[in-house]
Amino acid sequence: NEAGEVVGAGALHVMWEDLAEVRSLIVRDDLRGQGVGHLLVSELLKRAKSLDVNRVFCLTFETEFFAKHGFQEISDVPVDAETFEELVRSSDDGVAEFLDLARVKENTLGNTRMLVQL
Repeated sequence: NEAGEVVGAGALHVMWEDLAEVRSLIVRDDLRGQGVGHLLVSELLKRAKSLDVNRVFCLTFETEFFAKHGFQEISDVPVDAETFEELVRSSDDGVAEFLDLARVKENTLGNTRMLVQL
C-alpha cells in the first residue's frame, strides 16, 4: 500500500516451458474483499504471459475466485506424455501433487485443480 506495508503476496512457479502454478496467494485479513487478491492474480498472469507461459494452474479451495480470472476446473494433468515424463523427475512436491503421483499424500484437503489458458 501507500504506507509501504505488505498487504498480500503470491508466487508464480514456472514448472515447464509453457506451464506454471499460482502458489501461496494470501491477502491481509482486514483487506479481503477489496480487490487485492484479484490484482495479485492479474499481475501473476501478466508475468506468466511475459515469460511465454501459456497455461497456469492452481490447487485451491477458492474456485469461484479463480474462475473470475478464467480458471476452469480440470480432472486430468494437462501435459503431453513427454512433458509428463520430464516433470516426473522433479523433486518438487508441488509438481508431484499436480501430477497426482503416489509419492505425495492423497489429496485429503479436497482442493480443486484449476487451469487457465493464456
